[in-house]
Amino acid sequence: MRKMSGHARVSSVQAITQRKSLHVVIAGALATAGTLAATPGAEARITSIVIDCAKSQSVACGTAPTFGGTSFGSVGQYEKLRGTAFGELDQSDARNAIITDIELVPAANRNPATPAGKVKYSMDIFILKPINLAHGNHRVLLDMNNRGEMRLARLNEFSLDHPPLTNNPTTAADAGTGFIMTQGYTVVGNGWDVGATTGGTTGGGMTISIPPAKKPDGSSITGPSYEYLVSDSTNPSSRMTFALTYPAANLIKSQATLTVRTHVNDAPVPISETQWEYTSPAGTAIRLLPLGTPFAQSAIYDFSYTAKDPVVAAVGLAATRDFVSFLRHGTVAQGNPLAGDVVHTFSYSISQPSRTLNDFVYFGFNEDEGGLQVLDGILSHTGGGSGDQINYRFAQPGRTERNRQNHLYPEGVFPFAHETLTDDLSGKTDGRDALCTLSNTCPKRFEVNTANEYWVKAGSLLHSDTRGKDLKDPEDVRYYLMSGLSHGVGDASTKSTCQQFLNPTDPYRAHRALLVALDEWVTDGTKPPKSRVPEGGHRAFAVTIPGVQTGYVPQKELGWPDIPGVTYTGVITTRYVLDFGPDFANGILSNYPPSLVGRPAYPIFVSKVDNDGNEIAGVRLPPVEAPIATTTGWGLRAAAFGGNDGCESNGQNIPFQTTKAERELLGDPRKSLEERYKNHAGYVKEVRKAAEKLQKDGFLLAEDVQRYVDDAEASNVLK
Repeated sequence: MRKMSGHARVSSVQAITQRKSLHVVIAGALATAGTLAATPGAEARITSIVIDCAKSQSVACGTAPTFGGTSFGSVGQYEKLRGTAFGELDQSDARNAIITDIELVPAANRNPATPAGKVKYSMDIFILKPINLAHGNHRVLLDMNNRGEMRLARLNEFSLDHPPLTNNPTTAADAGTGFIMTQGYTVVGNGWDVGATTGGTTGGGMTISIPPAKKPDGSSITGPSYEYLVSDSTNPSSRMTFALTYPAANLIKSQATLTVRTHVNDAPVPISETQWEYTSPAGTAIRLLPLGTPFAQSAIYDFSYTAKDPVVAAVGLAATRDFVSFLRHGTVAQGNPLAGDVVHTFSYSISQPSRTLNDFVYFGFNEDEGGLQVLDGILSHTGGGSGDQINYRFAQPGRTERNRQNHLYPEGVFPFAHETLTDDLSGKTDGRDALCTLSNTCPKRFEVNTANEYWVKAGSLLHSDTRGKDLKDPEDVRYYLMSGLSHGVGDASTKSTCQQFLNPTDPYRAHRALLVALDEWVTDGTKPPKSRVPEGGHRAFAVTIPGVQTGYVPQKELGWPDIPGVTYTGVITTRYVLDFGPDFANGILSNYPPSLVGRPAYPIFVSKVDNDGNEIAGVRLPPVEAPIATTTGWGLRAAAFGGNDGCESNGQNIPFQTTKAERELLGDPRKSLEERYKNHAGYVKEVRKAAEKLQKDGFLLAEDVQRYVDDAEASNVLK
């Protein structure tokens, strides 16, 4: 069959029909070894794993339990296994043939002992399990890592004085509240992102080794590649070079283009060939001339060139599928450390891996090679309706689009919604759940997004059609806007590169309640909380300026108040139908970067705001429902970092004045703290009221209601 990629789903029904005849029974074989390895089965997918006892805390390794021996309620103590998994993919299986360039993996990266030479890969793995599995809840939670960093700590809410992230939880403090362990989950993780590195997180990043693509004669594949390059560092020595994702095919500078601009909507200014060069014959980085000239702080450089030696990045999707499937179905004889225990499987993700899971389902990887469902439930945070541009030649899954960055990459391409729709702008028909619907392997999903995804990633397209009309919830999906939150959690005492203080409101307490709700929805059909997104009269639509990378939301349309000292431009990312070339449907980008000239744009919208500037729609957590500040998902860059361009993933925290006299003196239209709450006790009362309402609606657990109340009691608000 012809391999499909990109958004070539007009023929997806035909593809799934062919795939049905190719279903096989999983016969993966696993060897769990500290110093031992078992013989893998002949039809292995995961062919073996090797546990590194030096990095593990396990009975099998003769070491003490993890978390300093802490016992978690009736579940008891936990052990930690870290190591490497080795796997193979059969390119003739249609479930794998959808991977761009898998047929071009060279012989050196194949197993010659298998028919057609199965494609080999290896990856880091992590398993955190109850020592006595019988005392656990018989559920796997896939911690889908972000650029190699796991996010378990977010669900366990570490104390503020403890490092917030680790791939190597070891001490009692690493357990945080212990929520996940007390629930009895087995947490697993695996390397999937070719761009992840071993550094950057305590315990090392989760990495994967995947094969390159080569021409049949073994020579390099070449093609167009594109780099959006910006550094906000105030240290000139750190702005001397920019690394390239893929090496240049040659060093002929006339075949490359380097431009610079100050603001995202400025016209790019070409930089002469005499003013830049490759840093070495390997062509892996560029620098400015004369030597010692730094790239300008916060300036936007675009570099287009011919690259070579792409990797088959979407192998990471298949590797994730096979790892989870093996843990779910593999036997004791095959060496599965969870054999016979796993009843249900879930995933938890934030940011990049949420977009990756969109692609995971879209390309059919929630169906394993035996035709069985892989993940039962997905709790996805900040993925929007975007993909991770992982299934393309010269893929760059580490890129992400925001107000000021990466607009011309294939991240935000149709389809955006789960439902199968016809795109009114391109005429294509597709949906993110097209394949899993046909194979009956769609997971139940909670799509959780912050205000930032609506402002910088066109998040409204996830639950509206291509004319901007609200869609009904699919049977297995719910959508939740976390009102007024930014993409990440900021430090309210700093402005970073932005004009205002950063937004410190976090979503993690709501995530815990939603994980419980998702589990109940999957296991016994309990209906989850209803979707909460901007709809009807609560939507504020953006205005598109043809050919310009950002649009704007009119202030009157949004309802934004005039706050002294705060600039409002309404800047919002615009989502165009981009032309990446005639073979884009098969994962090949030839028109790269594409032009915006003459391209149509989709209608997008955000939530309107109240008199304080806080969003009306969505899940209003206590800091929004009982506010002490205006919190937004959007922000603007400070003058030294790009002026009024969007401040990417950051939002704002704009405090209220304490008294009426103070706000009137400044001309602030927002009520003061005293006008709202009278005194500290009044503030605590309103926080409790907001938290208890969220508990009633299914967005908070009782213990987290109390945490919000305790935080309010401990605060200095009106003390």
